[in-house]
Amino acid sequence: MDVTVQTAKDLGLTPEEFDMIKEILGRTPNFTELSIYSVMWSEHASYKNSIKWLKTLPRDGKNLLVGAGDENAGLVDVGNGLGCAFKIESHNHPCAIEPYQGAATGVGGINRDIFTMGARPIAQLNSLRFGDLKLDRTKWLIKGVVKGIGDYGNSFGVPVVGGEVFFDDCYNTNPLVNAMSVGIMEQGEMISAVAKGTGNPIYIVGSSTGKDGIHGATFASADITEDSANDIPSIQVGDPFMEKLLLEASLELNQSGAIVGMQDMGAAGIICSTSEMSAKGENGMRIDLQKVPFRQQNIEAWEILLSESQERMLVCVEKGKESVVEAIFDKWDLNCKIIGEVIPEDKLEFYMGDELVAEVPANSLVLGGGAPVYDREYSEPAYYKEYKKFRLEDVPEPEDYKEVSCQLVRHPNIASRRWVAEQYDTMVRTNNMTTNFPADAGLVNIKGTRTALALTTDCNARYVHADPKKGAMIAVSEAARNIVCSGGEPLAITNCLNFGNPYNPEVYWQFVQAVTGMGEACRKFDTPVTGGNVSFYNQASLEGKTVPVFPTPVIGMLGIVREKEHAMSLDFKEKGDVIFLIGKSVNDMAGSQYLHTVHGISESPAPHFDLDYEYRIQEAVKGIIRGRMIRSAHDVSDGGLYITLVESAMPREFGFDITSPAEIRKDAFLFGEAQSRVVVTVNQAMETDFIDYMMDQDLHFSALGHVTKGELRVDDVSFGFINDVKKVYLTTLEKILDDQGEEQTD
Repeated sequence: MDVTVQTAKDLGLTPEEFDMIKEILGRTPNFTELSIYSVMWSEHASYKNSIKWLKTLPRDGKNLLVGAGDENAGLVDVGNGLGCAFKIESHNHPCAIEPYQGAATGVGGINRDIFTMGARPIAQLNSLRFGDLKLDRTKWLIKGVVKGIGDYGNSFGVPVVGGEVFFDDCYNTNPLVNAMSVGIMEQGEMISAVAKGTGNPIYIVGSSTGKDGIHGATFASADITEDSANDIPSIQVGDPFMEKLLLEASLELNQSGAIVGMQDMGAAGIICSTSEMSAKGENGMRIDLQKVPFRQQNIEAWEILLSESQERMLVCVEKGKESVVEAIFDKWDLNCKIIGEVIPEDKLEFYMGDELVAEVPANSLVLGGGAPVYDREYSEPAYYKEYKKFRLEDVPEPEDYKEVSCQLVRHPNIASRRWVAEQYDTMVRTNNMTTNFPADAGLVNIKGTRTALALTTDCNARYVHADPKKGAMIAVSEAARNIVCSGGEPLAITNCLNFGNPYNPEVYWQFVQAVTGMGEACRKFDTPVTGGNVSFYNQASLEGKTVPVFPTPVIGMLGIVREKEHAMSLDFKEKGDVIFLIGKSVNDMAGSQYLHTVHGISESPAPHFDLDYEYRIQEAVKGIIRGRMIRSAHDVSDGGLYITLVESAMPREFGFDITSPAEIRKDAFLFGEAQSRVVVTVNQAMETDFIDYMMDQDLHFSALGHVTKGELRVDDVSFGFINDVKKVYLTTLEKILDDQGEEQTD
């Protein structure tokens, strides 16, 4: 077919990019070549609208073994000769159309990124955003997504050790589904995503190739519209049992000495793997697409190249060791076919038998090579200054504090996510230390050592929307605080940056501000960014109006508990223990769930926050945990201090009796979400040591009250009993989702 500028536009390319392609090739591309550029130059694959700002993030650190962008995932030294590979990515657009397979293949893809490097996945986390739970569509989405994550991860055999779920109307059409995987490997055994050595054979291994997921990268780089359901072919289909076989075969292959490099076929399939591995090795490949194992007939060259069929790898093997590789994959009953070889030029030649169907320079396709890089305009949205006009004194204090506390306990953004967590296998591999040890972060035992990993995903998108720079700083800080409160030390982050359309100057301003704030916080905590994902175009075009989601830069943080005996849980331990608040109580309720739910006020700034003070608080908490001065630690976050106390009381069904300070508004004290606060409990025998230590830190701290038998009391007023509150907290979400209302399935 004749290729025109309209063809390019139909494939998501701009007229200017079409001209760039013609200049690179010295001719007009054919349809297959244009399809190649359309996926490789899509936002999802090339980061063309984000890379300028991503490069401002800190990428170096004393514990890094592999930095951002160097391989499929970051690799961090966790001691004992081990490296930890971890990464988070999005599967938002597929989940908006087909939530079950969208979520399942998101889990499969992120796990492949980890074991392609030679690491065995040992833990998963996720970060999920959905719309109004009163909508049948939202219920359909969350049920499909959670089942997809659970079915794939449970079958593959990796525990989910943490995550978050948040609801807001802005996600009604476009949910966010971010999946994180964490793996462990011996240092020095990493597999690089590289192809080199002229004449070395190129294998495709794993599943057969079909037409699913074609143009998935392009689909993920466009708005969700009312017609997006027609894009079902862009949704991949997963097979977790095939992936388990591929995992074991890949790790065995790594021990064979036959491998040069390997890469997962994720977004953009064969063309992505061939181009990126070639560019990294500074050479090219000659590939015969007819040799690819197919599961469908009549599949064209461009479809083979762009297919995102799951559970596939591209492997570069040392010439002469083909029999070793083929024996391993035959043992695991997996496809293992030579489809080409490495050539010395910067060129990808794709054949269908004897017919050359595409010829393009590998380097011209990839990030850091010929892929375009844009500097988008941005402008501060009008709402930003409006939100800052919020005044606390304009908000009336509630008449019934007990009723407010009940409202918050049963709010879906605060109530237990038990309905979600129970669909995940949290105990497979027997390394999850938090199964019966509730903590602010997921703790994963590194067997045979004295250490454990501490893992978390965090982002309050309401804060980021109100103030993108401060909100992103808070996201990093809360992740670090969760690691520290669990007895760990923050090491590094991966991020999943979920935003609207980058061509919207106000959306791009949110992105720039958030990346700037994230960078400042990461430098403060010495947690370099090891990689991640940018997901733009998270918005809906409905009835002529475009509505972006809240800017949601999710932080996946890796920490280490260097001595497992320092692991700290959040639950109250014994009646009579003294409850202390570390950090300063302030008259602030900006950005809080309380303000949004009880008063219906959504227009307020992000909550009180000071990065330097936050760092000092965390350093103090590290010291008191290592000094064994406290019995529990739990950070103050969504829902404020009262919810923190309730969450600490519930596991062992204790109560509390606390007194509020006279100088702080009671609702701000109980329900405000000012940052840099941690609730700890201290046995009376250690109280003097604790107070002496805190006095030396020159930080705010105060005694709130005591752990009691089961009643919740504030200022001598009963807020009920823990058994009753716990029942509401645990069952709210499942009652909403088990509603027998008709579910939307289209």
